[in-house]
Amino acid sequence: MPFTAQELSNIANALLDYHVKGPAWSQVIQDRPFFDYVMANQKKFPGGKEFITEPVKGVYTTRVQGFSHDDTVTYANPANIKRTQVKWYEIHAGISLTLTELKIDGISVVDSLNSSDTSNHSRREAVVLTGLMEDKIEDMMEGFARDFTEMLWRDGTQDAKAVPGIQSFILDDPTAAGSTFGIDRIANTWWRNRASLLIDSSTPSNQNLVQDLQKEFRQLRRFRGRPGMMCAGSDYMDAFERELRSKGNYTLEGWSKQGRIDASVADLAFKGIMIEYEPVLDDLGKSKYNYVFDMKHLYLKCMDGEDRKIHTPARPPEKYVMFRAMTWTGALCSNQLNAQLVHSVL
Repeated sequence: MPFTAQELSNIANALLDYHVKGPAWSQVIQDRPFFDYVMANQKKFPGGKEFITEPVKGVYTTRVQGFSHDDTVTYANPANIKRTQVKWYEIHAGISLTLTELKIDGISVVDSLNSSDTSNHSRREAVVLTGLMEDKIEDMMEGFARDFTEMLWRDGTQDAKAVPGIQSFILDDPTAAGSTFGIDRIANTWWRNRASLLIDSSTPSNQNLVQDLQKEFRQLRRFRGRPGMMCAGSDYMDAFERELRSKGNYTLEGWSKQGRIDASVADLAFKGIMIEYEPVLDDLGKSKYNYVFDMKHLYLKCMDGEDRKIHTPARPPEKYVMFRAMTWTGALCSNQLNAQLVHSVL
């Protein structure tokens, strides 16, 4: 027999809502392949007034010369070393929360000067569903990673105090007048990245994208570049997949394996190198781009002891507020640009 309206109302009044405990499950954390790699493989530097400098060389003076008996020979005096100049920057991410919020969360601050220690109230678990302090700390860590990732892909013009990223030195037009890391690109043609843009992929069976990438890989290796990482936007990967499908890559095992047909394309790779989907390229309007890196010659340099350093600043005496912050000091560097490629489709 079905419940009456009065019985349903009584049940609803008698039951408590079921609240899931634990951290808030984020819906918007993206993959960050480039960020993850360079942060895990940072190089250290001890400090310095303003710049990180490295020696680079693109011209050779010495030549061979035939001779016989007492022929006059010549001697060269090579002087071809140049130095890159990469400015280092300081990056901050911080949060604040009031002691009142912590009390609501069942936490007391032991040392209220800089809030360096806290204690949980007894039976805190009875009132806390999602820890406010833990959530704010997670927000700081994720916010740092998210903005840092975007910063690494931009050109630095968005903020004079931000680290200039990939687009500041891997240029769509490397032949344009100007300098990269203090070295003139016009006078030093060897100090340019590779760029092949607007590949027509409208007819996948023509294989224009794959063939052009093949050609560019040969040029990247010409001067001992060793491509090892590719980060692409979604439209570029779509074009790549269409070229694969146009040649029939569905299956090598027939159409009836276990009664199913898997119509997907496997994870994309070229020359054995995975083409990683980099979501931030879509966010920045670069969904048709693919960046090919030689990671021996492209890296983050972090000042020794300054990698995601945690701070607990003292509170102002007139406010019961606690602060947490994280800082990073360094720069994104490259010491061989002709081993780096920017590639794109129409």
